[in-house]
Amino acid sequence: MADILAVAMREFADKGLAGARIDAIAAATRTSKRMIYYYFESKEGLYLRVLEESYRAMRALESEMHLDDLPPEDALRRLVGHTVDYQWAHPDFIRLVQSENIQRAEFLARSRSIRQLNVPAIDGLTRVLDRGVAAGVFRAGLDPVDLHMSISALSVFNVANRHTFALIFGRDMESAPAQIARRDSIIEMIVRFVRK
Repeated sequence: MADILAVAMREFADKGLAGARIDAIAAATRTSKRMIYYYFESKEGLYLRVLEESYRAMRALESEMHLDDLPPEDALRRLVGHTVDYQWAHPDFIRLVQSENIQRAEFLARSRSIRQLNVPAIDGLTRVLDRGVAAGVFRAGLDPVDLHMSISALSVFNVANRHTFALIFGRDMESAPAQIARRDSIIEMIVRFVRK
């Protein structure tokens, strides 16, 4: 099952829902279309499962960061750095989410679990912010969903726009030094934004 989901993710990320082919997924996983339809009922069912599993994998890694064990600013730095690194390492996830946004979240709206999968991300960030406010190092009144959106936006841009940005501005966005510099810059932007 994991192989089918991994291959399907690449297929959907490369071609979108409309262009993806169950035949290609079946051939790459040495299974049959019939077996895929048995487990997922339809191409759309497989696509939704890929979306859910993608979010589940990301949130599972976030839950292993033990942010509550760190001072607030260190916890925020770890969270932002992890987000940048995760997005960079998972370009298929970003393309998949972009595709779903083009479809106006039509398939995610059918998910029974997607909202619940993302609650821990906001809860964890809320705890970091609350501890920072209590310690006198973060500003009060920050909206954790808005901050999460800003962290995501900065992290996703590096992957989603790397080819066009590199071409237009003549920057090598994929070199290790460029990635490290951009990661450090994003962490600093977010930390300075929340500091008191």
